[in-house]
Amino acid sequence: MSPKGYENLRAHVPELNHPFGLLRILGIAAVLFIFVTAFFTTEDLTWPFWLLDGEVVIGALGFILFSLFFRSKTNLLAQFGPLAYRKAFGRFALPGLAIIFAVVARIGYMPGPLIPHFWWYPALTVLGWLLVIIGVALWIRSVTTFGVDYLAMLYVYFPEESKLADHKIYQILRHPIYASAQQIAFGFALLNGNWFALTCAVFFSIGLFGFVRLVEEKELIERFGQSYLDYRKRVPVFWPRLRDLGEFFKFLLSGE
Repeated sequence: MSPKGYENLRAHVPELNHPFGLLRILGIAAVLFIFVTAFFTTEDLTWPFWLLDGEVVIGALGFILFSLFFRSKTNLLAQFGPLAYRKAFGRFALPGLAIIFAVVARIGYMPGPLIPHFWWYPALTVLGWLLVIIGVALWIRSVTTFGVDYLAMLYVYFPEESKLADHKIYQILRHPIYASAQQIAFGFALLNGNWFALTCAVFFSIGLFGFVRLVEEKELIERFGQSYLDYRKRVPVFWPRLRDLGEFFKFLLSGE
């Protein structure tokens, strides 16, 4: 049985109609993830003074590549027509996301000066695990609720096929998938327990917010106009308000 939205994705990505198409696509992302991770490992051994600087530079590169998935849409549609999405995802979104995932993973194991182990330090470990669990649960629930075509951002290149998302979670968070990445990043930082990891999580959060604000939401404003501007004022981007925590955890547990 195919995951929700997979048939719709297959209709627009020819490679997925062949036995090894998905494996080849995921293999490209895996190779890039391993390459970036190997760079970080080498960095630890040879350029310790580059710690944190390297992560910020590599993370910025990931966000720049990812942003080109949106910014190149007009040119790619004019050049490739219905195949523009596949070209954009392979050239920009997939490499950009692989780099960003490698940076988030890096937060969990990068070395650095330790956070002092005061009496309250065990609470940071508990909070770290809680954020990771919530982040993973939010990611899984978002994908199973909205489909893999939603995760693969098919709507950007085929807006006429997309449906307006009116699920209750969008009255709590504007971007649940990105929220899950931010929660996992901060959870990894707290579990790692050093200042460099925590600082890297902060920079990741700033980069993610900048991407959302300057790239993705810019397109949403162009599509929906003042209604999206009003929506943006009402609903937080990543973190639910205290009064919405009950509905937030209801979504995690039941998808409702």
